Amino acid sequence: MARGWESKDVESQLAGKENMAAPGKAPGRAPKTMDQLQKDRERANIELSRKHVLNDLESATNPNHKKTLEAALAHLDQQLQKLD
Repeated sequence: MARGWESKDVESQLAGKENMAAPGKAPGRAPKTMDQLQKDRERANIELSRKHVLNDLESATNPNHKKTLEAALAHLDQQLQKLD
């Protein structure tokens, strides 16, 4: 009886290791290609830049600086649309 329980425990540990070996891999989904991973990284970088620009825009007081930040925001939005 104990032997069967131990073998099931070992089996579950091995299955857990297999799941840990492939992080981000959902069951039933194909792994992402290098192009998809690069696109995801680029999207994350653009979104982070966009958040930074929005924070700067909220605290900007100089009208010329605000225009520059608004132009940067528009450019980042265009880049995000291209990725879609």
